[in-house]
Amino acid sequence: MGGNGAVTEEKPGTVRWVLTCMVGGVMVGVSLLGAYSGIFWKRRRRNKKTIRVYMDGCFDMMHYGHCNALRQARALGDELIVGVVSDAEITVNKGPPVTPLHERMIMVNAVKWVDEVIPEAPYAITEEFMKKLFDEYKIDFIIHGDDPCVLPDGTDAYAHAKKAGRYKQIKRTEGVSSTDIVGRMLLCVRERSISENPNHSSLQRQFSNGHSPKFEAGVPASGTRVSHFLPTSRRIVQFSNGRGPGPDARVVYIDGAFDLFHAGHVEILRVARDLGDFLLVGLHTDQTVSENRGSHRPIMNLHERSLSVLACRYVDEVIIGAPWKVSKDMITTFDISLVVHGTIAENHDFLKEEESNPYAVPISLGIFQVLESPLDITTTTIIRRIVANHEAYQKRNEKKGESEKRYYESKSHVSGD
Repeated sequence: MGGNGAVTEEKPGTVRWVLTCMVGGVMVGVSLLGAYSGIFWKRRRRNKKTIRVYMDGCFDMMHYGHCNALRQARALGDELIVGVVSDAEITVNKGPPVTPLHERMIMVNAVKWVDEVIPEAPYAITEEFMKKLFDEYKIDFIIHGDDPCVLPDGTDAYAHAKKAGRYKQIKRTEGVSSTDIVGRMLLCVRERSISENPNHSSLQRQFSNGHSPKFEAGVPASGTRVSHFLPTSRRIVQFSNGRGPGPDARVVYIDGAFDLFHAGHVEILRVARDLGDFLLVGLHTDQTVSENRGSHRPIMNLHERSLSVLACRYVDEVIIGAPWKVSKDMITTFDISLVVHGTIAENHDFLKEEESNPYAVPISLGIFQVLESPLDITTTTIIRRIVANHEAYQKRNEKKGESEKRYYESKSHVSGD
């Protein structure tokens, strides 16, 4: 009995010791497994090849369609390298560009999905240039939209890339093109020239109602399409940064029409962003722009302008339909630390007397600052370029149509249709 009792007393200690060893072993095993897993995944990440994709283009009069193409291209890889076609190549293949290379470079570099830019890229992907992309730039795939890119002889500019099996295609953004925007501006100018006739409604009203303008007195109707762009919440989210300012962030506010988003806009936004931690951009409504800049403006509607601004890497958030006057309530609501305005602008309301100055409140609070604009470019500058060369741009559009016709005819012969 006594012996059995002694054994009974030792059992709990033995069990505890065994359990302790088992638990300790399991913990050590888990720790070793965790360490091994960490090393494994680090090595896997380190060994995973970075996929570099290439997309080229003219990016003339850059718009939200271009930006959406770059966004889609970036989603097909880890890094997006963009080739910007030279002025000379564009002139030979399509006609003179509206915006010169240095302005187009500014625009492409400012798009948030772009990692690297190659200036003066060729219009067509030749075998020589394709080898350079693969060897020097380590490109894995060449990307283009599902619309044809046709050379003057009617051949496919991406034929070599397709043959090499290194070509990927994205969906083209419907509803906008540089050709369409040029048409809108030519229509705008034509409308202004006959604005004395009360029977002709304003371009802004035509855009709003979705009517194709028709002119009398022997003036032909324009071939351009009016804007029917309808944004979705998904598209806005795709373009948005999806984050707000931090608790102690210095919020900088700048507003305007930002019509025909151009290099001048990009550069003033860059300067404004450098003054704080968060750049908030206010976009005025179409009605507000028309009231202050004429019934023929804006060329791009509010939602088109919003996406163009949201695609800019210097912009953190946009107020879609911002008020003309910056109020005290607005400053408080968005916790704005500084309100800024560039020296180069369509109008100079920020210099008006206090009562009619839209920035009277921030001026009175000592939080308003005028910034020296890096570039002397406005939306009117772009329109004047179109007007000065309208014949060349009309020929450019005709040339593009002829090239595409030859392309589709060649495809038809190949397929036997």
